[in-house]
Amino acid sequence: MGRELLRRLELDRFLEQRLPNGREEIPWSAMAMILILGRPCEPSSELHLAEHLYEASAMSDLLGVPEEKVNEDRLYRALDTLLPHKKALEKLLKERLGELFDLDYDLQLYDITSTYFEGQAEGNPQAQRGYSRDHRPDCKQVNIALVVSRCGMPLGYEVFAGNRHDATTLEEIVGHMEELYGRAGRVWIMDRGLASEKNVRFLRAGGRRYILGTAKNSLRKFERELLSENWKQVHEGLEVRLVPAPDGEEVFILCRSAERQAKEQAMHERFEKRIEEGLVKITASCSKRRQKAGVVERRVGRLLERNTRAARLFNVQVEVHAQGFTQLRWTKVESWREWARRSEGCYLLRSNVIDWTPEELWRAYVQLTEAEAAFRVHKSDLQIRPVWHHREHRVGAHILVCFLAYVLWKTLAASCRQGGLGDEPRQVFEELCEISLVDVILPTRQGVEVRKRCISQPTEHQRILLQRLGMRLPIALEQA
Repeated sequence: MGRELLRRLELDRFLEQRLPNGREEIPWSAMAMILILGRPCEPSSELHLAEHLYEASAMSDLLGVPEEKVNEDRLYRALDTLLPHKKALEKLLKERLGELFDLDYDLQLYDITSTYFEGQAEGNPQAQRGYSRDHRPDCKQVNIALVVSRCGMPLGYEVFAGNRHDATTLEEIVGHMEELYGRAGRVWIMDRGLASEKNVRFLRAGGRRYILGTAKNSLRKFERELLSENWKQVHEGLEVRLVPAPDGEEVFILCRSAERQAKEQAMHERFEKRIEEGLVKITASCSKRRQKAGVVERRVGRLLERNTRAARLFNVQVEVHAQGFTQLRWTKVESWREWARRSEGCYLLRSNVIDWTPEELWRAYVQLTEAEAAFRVHKSDLQIRPVWHHREHRVGAHILVCFLAYVLWKTLAASCRQGGLGDEPRQVFEELCEISLVDVILPTRQGVEVRKRCISQPTEHQRILLQRLGMRLPIALEQA
């Protein structure tokens, strides 16, 4: 199946034409295809791929590379030959995916994630400690910026240093994508981490259109509108309200989600209860023995830090009496509680696309979940993390292989949709993985054994899946 997807995307032809041919016994194009095909089948290190996965798969039969010729060193050098062709690969995929699936490039969904290293990666300047989406602040990392279409098809990516702030990456990624796809008619969609005022000015200065998330505190400017009754329901449990900007060049979209409201209210109540219980314990300890004010202040600080969602509800004071003992006093800020209740479940979008309805703007923004889904596949099904390579160019090549494997994944998903199989390639993939390759040993009267490699007979259900996907089992191998 993976081999057929490579053919449809013409990746096999591209690799054969672009990767240099020298005196190598095994073409680099074949080694690169082994890397790409191995990633969705059983994501692992190059060593595991060479010593275990390759010989247990049908790749040697499909690619014509003997098992003994595949080793860790050849795979590493194949990574080195692949990386310089990143831009050309992105251009090819743009053309082929557009031809195969009639993609619409009107929305460009941009998001950033991180992936961490095993080891110190001291020779890699991009390996830095920063905000870890993997909850591994102890590890160095790189940031990966990905752009996908409205259906989640990958359009391009860039790798940045692990300590680089998200907002500083926009100009580079926009320039890269406009080089591939042009500027006309594109709408950039990003979450609040990328929506700095500098980035907004950059987008507007270039005549680019955008739909952006904003920080939660931006809602304060729209307190009166939140109290208004002029809301429109665009989805079950979701209301929106359009607020034009004074200059007429932007609109703000107030969104209110019943599900998010219930979630945020429960969180506020839970954190409020934790803080109150913690303050009671600290007060009790102060009454039992004398404690230094600095110690009590640090305990209070840690308590509020662990429960930041409701920390601003409490006004806490540490008092030191003349007799030398410390007393804790606190009150609740009811004005903050009122605002919290009023804004629970609400979030704010901003856009300079002023000719769309509130529903169209909201539906376009929530397509960002496609970028988030792409990262989940990279980290779970393709296991892009942890990164075992330390050299900068090898790390870049590893990420490129994962990107190409994800393109295969999304190509399978799009083929499933075309074939009426839904939009969940994982189930189809797992079902077809049951088709196995077996070695059949046939004894002869002369005492010589004849070994034949055969494909197991697919079930009726598997036959239907293959037919819907427009795929056939390799004719070069006889069926058992």
